[in-house]
Amino acid sequence: EMRRWLEENVAGVPSRQRLEKLMEELLSLDGLEIRYSGGITGTAREVFETRRANCLAFSHLFVAMARELGLDAYFLRVGDLHSYFRDGDLVISSGHVTAATGPAAARRILEFSALPTVDYNQVERLDDLTAVALFYSNRGAEAVREGSLDEALDWLETAVTLAPELTDAWINLGVARRRGDDLDGAVEAYRRALETDPGKPAAYHNLAALHRMRGEDDLARELLQLTDRPANRNPFTFVELGNVYRADGDPEAARRFYRRAYRLDPTLVAGAVGMGHCALDLGDLQEARSWLRRARREDRDHPAVRRLAQRLEGARSSGTAAGPG
Repeated sequence: EMRRWLEENVAGVPSRQRLEKLMEELLSLDGLEIRYSGGITGTAREVFETRRANCLAFSHLFVAMARELGLDAYFLRVGDLHSYFRDGDLVISSGHVTAATGPAAARRILEFSALPTVDYNQVERLDDLTAVALFYSNRGAEAVREGSLDEALDWLETAVTLAPELTDAWINLGVARRRGDDLDGAVEAYRRALETDPGKPAAYHNLAALHRMRGEDDLARELLQLTDRPANRNPFTFVELGNVYRADGDPEAARRFYRRAYRLDPTLVAGAVGMGHCALDLGDLQEARSWLRRARREDRDHPAVRRLAQRLEGARSSGTAAGPG
């Protein structure tokens, strides 16, 4: 069916126009009208049937169809687009994969993403096996979020078997093992992630959380401190560092990290709340009120925002900063 669709809608145009024609037919109202949909990484066949895809699923469909048409299409990992958000106790790191044709000096890169369009300056060509492993890693991560741990482990063990150098797959496998109470297996997965990429903040972050679960707070603190690097764009790691330093009684150091978290993501309640608590620790009620207003703009009913408000009210009543919140 997919081959027939290509033959009827794209194959008849001259070869130099096929790339544009393929994109038009995949995305236009008069064509398949494939729309961006996160949450599930479908196969190429599923994308064709449902007309829904995230960036990785769309790239698999596009590369397969482009090659069927005789075009030299391949996968690209884009470092310029990245987002972070929290889902329960999970911090979700979302990157971007796309497809391209042509040599590096004159690449033609397709645009299909829910993230804002930017100039792609950090791109890495992926071989087909790594692109397939990314599919398994994504499906495994999605199964973790759904609480289907046995399914997640199957997907993720396959991912790291296909591409042992795929750092994110090792991290996802560590999360799945930790949730299944296989703490030794989780440590091994995080360490394998750091062997493939010693600069990966998410691996340190997850390994620190695991050591904290084991009561090894000093080791957890040391690991978190290793995430303090300019290339780290994950605001949640800086919130954790702020929490560590504030618990150690160093609000000045803590607020440096909360401020970095807030600058990376001004919508992140934890960054503004942390700044408010540090202001109270240092006796600055006016600054604390300012941070409370910012936190309330994002989510006035968030429990952390309410705790900051209660602590601030207590400080006003007593005329001094309240105890740790």
